[in-house]
Amino acid sequence: MGFSSWKKLEEENPALAEFGSVRLDGKVAYLATTRSDGRPRAHPVTPVIGGGFIFVFLNAESPRTTDLLVKPDFSLHCFMNDSSGSSGEFQVNGWAKKIEDTALRSLAESFSNFRPATSSNLFELLITDALSTIYRGGRPLRDRWTADTER
Repeated sequence: MGFSSWKKLEEENPALAEFGSVRLDGKVAYLATTRSDGRPRAHPVTPVIGGGFIFVFLNAESPRTTDLLVKPDFSLHCFMNDSSGSSGEFQVNGWAKKIEDTALRSLAESFSNFRPATSSNLFELLITDALSTIYRGGRPLRDRWTADTER
């Protein structure tokens, strides 16, 4: 399975990307990482989407930063507005890449609705798959996209 950018998702499934952007961009979401002992850990984050990328800024001392530097696999799930799922669910899975490029950091900051600390680490989230679930009449309607090429 390959890893793709947010741009590839936008190109191949624009409706799913738009739904994901509405549910994630600048909002609280939950990032699942893997601890060094293999146990899962979930963290609230505020994803930034723009310019064909999905980013997260993380505090350098945060356990989630350490988790991603050791094992970059992640799962990111949107916040739910209520227990009925009326707002719908969106999840992306993949691999987090630490970004050192200052131009790319400036781009991420330009799309952010908050001012990240200068000491924070920037990660691009490369996607293996994305899934939405919308509940209509109590029935889940799902849309899934899977990356099939390496970025």
